[in-house]
Amino acid sequence: MSTLLATFYFFYFSIIGVYIIFMPKVLAMAGYSASEIGIIFAAGPLVRFLVPFAFIKGLKLTINIFKMALIIMFLSSLSFYFSLDSFYKLLFSNIGLGIGLSLVLPYIELISLKHIGKERYGKIRLFGSVGFVLVALVLVKFLSSGEVALNYLLALTFITAIIAFIIAKNAQGILDKTEVVQNDIDILADWKLWAGLTLMQVSFGSFYNFFTIYETDYGVSLDMTIYLWSFGVVAEIFMLFFQGKLLRNNLLLILQITTFATAIRWLLLFLFPQNLIVLFFAQAMHALSFALFHSAAISYLYYLYKHKSLAQQFFSGITYGAGAFMGALIAGYVYELYPKYLFLSATFIALMATLFLYLWGVSIKKLSSTSSPQLD
Repeated sequence: MSTLLATFYFFYFSIIGVYIIFMPKVLAMAGYSASEIGIIFAAGPLVRFLVPFAFIKGLKLTINIFKMALIIMFLSSLSFYFSLDSFYKLLFSNIGLGIGLSLVLPYIELISLKHIGKERYGKIRLFGSVGFVLVALVLVKFLSSGEVALNYLLALTFITAIIAFIIAKNAQGILDKTEVVQNDIDILADWKLWAGLTLMQVSFGSFYNFFTIYETDYGVSLDMTIYLWSFGVVAEIFMLFFQGKLLRNNLLLILQITTFATAIRWLLLFLFPQNLIVLFFAQAMHALSFALFHSAAISYLYYLYKHKSLAQQFFSGITYGAGAFMGALIAGYVYELYPKYLFLSATFIALMATLFLYLWGVSIKKLSSTSSPQLD
């Protein structure tokens, strides 16, 4: 199972690499404005946000629904071939892809945590980072047209769907078991926690959707921009491999530290958009702002809530869904109206994430004596 999970992560995050590094540039080359790009790339995350609520209303993730999600994911990637010339076609293609992705990854994450545990999770998850950086380094050499990026997107989506199907079939008992657990997630009661986790992803809207455009507009070559992406992922891989001991400590404190470090990272991109030394240092901080934050967040939620599958679904839907949706929209309009201040706005959003996570820690301080030291 570990080999299958590692292979899944490799190809899944290769898809993400094509999607977030190259597709915005492809759309810009096709003549779409920054706000249009922001809206298009906000559609998928919005769907990821909405899907988990269907499970609260009684929908169950059976193996048949999982198969359907994989088919939707593949067909949506295929539809991009026929959508590049139309804003609304692209919008619906992104919505379809968002539906597929929103159902696949959270349950693979749950299976990973159950099979390998949070301390070994990083050593399996790092294969996703390897896939991300390899596709970036390869595709940048062959990106002569938008069709090349679409070819990569389709092929990688097909392979990912096949592997995900095999994993889900082998772990069907895990999926079935998680569906009978009573929901104990109260987002309104725990709103400070969820606000902090979500705002962290809102701040990433500027980076994921516009970093390539931002740097090339400042005169940094596309090749160098890809090297910056790749360096960040190398730092991420390093953290994923060695983070096991860190995750034995106070997970909430890790979340607070990593969100604050992310604010510093965005500030550096705002202040020094052309300074390569600073840019590489900022990308090195991806080890904290993505790798360590992500692992700490899913581990924290895994131990905080009894309904573990829904917790991962909400983490994907609310933070990477609603957060990415708002982040893409905000970044699109900021970059169109005030391009210089793109990452300054991201800085303030990340600081707000830190504040809410701090306030969450204060609100549960009275319970710390009776809870696990990893949760308070």
